[in-house]
Amino acid sequence: MGLLDDVLGQVIGKVGGNDQAMKMVETVAGMIGGGGGAGGSGAGLQGLVEKFQAGGLGDVAASWIGTGDNKAISADQVRGALGDDEVQRVADEAGVSKDEAASGLAALLPELVDKVTPDGLVPDAGALAERLQKLL
Repeated sequence: MGLLDDVLGQVIGKVGGNDQAMKMVETVAGMIGGGGGAGGSGAGLQGLVEKFQAGGLGDVAASWIGTGDNKAISADQVRGALGDDEVQRVADEAGVSKDEAASGLAALLPELVDKVTPDGLVPDAGALAERLQKLL
């Protein structure tokens, strides 16, 4: 699985075991893909980017989409940008604590967004769904 194994490896230490890490990956992929899920609004990647922009972290989210290095984000910054309710939804869906969810999101979002935007642009919904499916 290569890429997925790399992403899981980064998350396992933040959320517990492999099962929780995989649930986090699936939950975050649902957020990015706009399938509703833990993301609540179903706005997908563009909506997620807009939340980070509104939270003063637009440059961070842009680095994940761009072709350069990804800027890191902390669990507290994730909470600030997404809000406690959204982080709690992720925690509930993934079966982890709220703190683990925030840490997992901080580890996953830069990697997953980077992987589904290899050309430095937010893809249309069809291309995004296809890239997420390949990743999972």
